[in-house]
Amino acid sequence: MLALHTICTNILLLGFLLFMPIHPNGQAFGQADTPDVKGFDLCATENVAFIGGEEVVYKIYYNWNFVWLSAGEVTFKVEDQGSTYKLSAKGRTYSSYEWFFKVRDYYEAIVDKQTLQPIHTIRDVKEGGYSLHEEVTYSPTSHEVTSRRKRGKHPLEVRKFNLTGCAHDILSSIYYTRNQNFEGRNKGFTFPVRVFLDREEYPLTVEYGGKVHQLEVRGQGEFKALSFIPQTIPGHVFEKGNEMKIYATDDQNHLPLLIESPVSVGSVKAVLKSYKGLRYPVTSRIHN
Repeated sequence: MLALHTICTNILLLGFLLFMPIHPNGQAFGQADTPDVKGFDLCATENVAFIGGEEVVYKIYYNWNFVWLSAGEVTFKVEDQGSTYKLSAKGRTYSSYEWFFKVRDYYEAIVDKQTLQPIHTIRDVKEGGYSLHEEVTYSPTSHEVTSRRKRGKHPLEVRKFNLTGCAHDILSSIYYTRNQNFEGRNKGFTFPVRVFLDREEYPLTVEYGGKVHQLEVRGQGEFKALSFIPQTIPGHVFEKGNEMKIYATDDQNHLPLLIESPVSVGSVKAVLKSYKGLRYPVTSRIHN
């Protein structure tokens, strides 16, 4: 049951990034070398994609025995705090789904406005009978992080980690990716994403799947889109050969539109429900 929820919520919290986090009980994924790709700087990313006041909501569906169930929603917000941005994501299941599994999750990241590097993050998870509260402080110059984590009734655990280079958390990695330029990139091009999650460092890659000239998004209309295929690792969540597909607007916002993924216990879909406060008009929209 817990693995099912991990799919339903975290698949969206990773936005159009990315990769599945490890199970809270601890299944570690293999690591891969992060390539040095020109134009993709994990240490300093210029923000040209979003502004404070942006708010985006996604609806999550889970397919079980050929029936699509409305599972819940995740709301992303950006707040301008002067020299920093406060990024947040709040996920919850609908009351109609909570007979199956109840979720109340909150993620927060304070990031440097000039580099989009995380400074302090919060992860507060309440999933069924499982709870976790973790706060992580980043030191970008020394690549050192301090994690303060409390799981359920267990005592507080404080640990320090040394990273191999600049890394993002879940939220900052989404906004890092939105700020990349894919014009002139060929289908099959891969770019790096390094994420610190669950006290592990994951240097991974994402494949650019090219442009989609007409993508229908339920309730939103048709869009010109960019497609991405993130790295997945076979295990208790994904079966060998499973391929996640992520689509974002083909305009300056690079706003995630749709995430689709078959998994070992069905399939999951996250669909854009509403948005406001975007930096640019959504010029990729073809029809309402």
